[in-house]
Amino acid sequence: PANQQEAYDMTREAFEMSERFRIPVMMRVTTRMAHSRSNVQPKPVTPQKPLNPQQDMTIWTLLPMHARRRFQHLLDLQNDLQTYSEDSPFNSLQIRGSKGIIASGIAYNYVREALGPDFEQSLLKISTYPLPLKLISRLVEHCREILVVEEGYPLIEKQLVGLFGLTDHDVRGKLTGDLPRTGELTTDIVRKSLNVKTLGSFPFETDLPRRPPQLCQGCPHCDTFKAIVAATENEKTRCLFSDIGCYTLGALPPYNAVHTCTDMGASISMGLGAAKAGAHPVVCTIGDSTFVHSGMTGLIGAIKENANMTVVILDNAIVGMTGGQEVFATGEALVNIILGLGMDKEHLVRIEPLPKNHEENTKIMKREIAYRGLSVVVAYRPCIQIKRK
Repeated sequence: PANQQEAYDMTREAFEMSERFRIPVMMRVTTRMAHSRSNVQPKPVTPQKPLNPQQDMTIWTLLPMHARRRFQHLLDLQNDLQTYSEDSPFNSLQIRGSKGIIASGIAYNYVREALGPDFEQSLLKISTYPLPLKLISRLVEHCREILVVEEGYPLIEKQLVGLFGLTDHDVRGKLTGDLPRTGELTTDIVRKSLNVKTLGSFPFETDLPRRPPQLCQGCPHCDTFKAIVAATENEKTRCLFSDIGCYTLGALPPYNAVHTCTDMGASISMGLGAAKAGAHPVVCTIGDSTFVHSGMTGLIGAIKENANMTVVILDNAIVGMTGGQEVFATGEALVNIILGLGMDKEHLVRIEPLPKNHEENTKIMKREIAYRGLSVVVAYRPCIQIKRK
């Protein structure tokens, strides 16, 4: 999607397309789209369709012999999918000048903003895959010079150029260095690649220091990280694994308490691997919602091994990073889940992360880290944003 309205419309269309072709459909959303918001114009509610469960077991029971047939089915669908893509209202082509632009997703907004309303270039907006080959062919026939503007991996550009390229065309983009391969695009970056005069922008010059993102004032994670740092400050070989969540900001000063963050649930699994390799001390931090989502399986393995590591579950009773959704388990319910996985009661400890409890919490952390086996510390205090609400 190029904007929030398209994200809404495409989501509805994805369900319709999935039911029509009986295949999974994915919508690709880039970081800047995911981190933005806007009003959208809703459409009438679609009536509930009758349940129609698939009776043919070969479709979803993907044993090797069935999987081969399903792949053949997917190949057979390609012509229909190609036609769908060619006719999609989310794609559009404006043939104008001899210089062409292919833009996809939110990068289309940058192109339109850079060009203004009265542009001379031919412009193809691509929003579907398989790529609309007929639209691309029309652009290629009209333009000898083409700039491909897309966020992330240069998928369209790479397919357009192919192994040997369009030898009689000048195709530019990320692969040629006309656009950066790393980082997000901006309107000014696109203006530069189009050789369009930058309007209304100016160099950012200030004596003010940069302020990186940080945990909220009063966040319970602050006090938990302070206790972890204090408990391990003299340990030169400490391994501090963490996970996906707002608490990942503990990697930044003043805490510097996160050494890894790769994917949901990886903190405990990576900690288990480090502990088995002989690392000490190993401390993992993981949020309550991430733990229930993806951390429990790693903890089961750690419990079975009685691994020499300490798992700190940051229980703030909310999904803080993505909007404050309700968590599956918090408080006593979370503790009961941990016990149900087989955790030893003696080394399952709850603390309340508050400034007044810092010395006691640090003492508890030191004690559990020193224990040559598995410890789980649940740091429970509701998110400050809950209090504000």
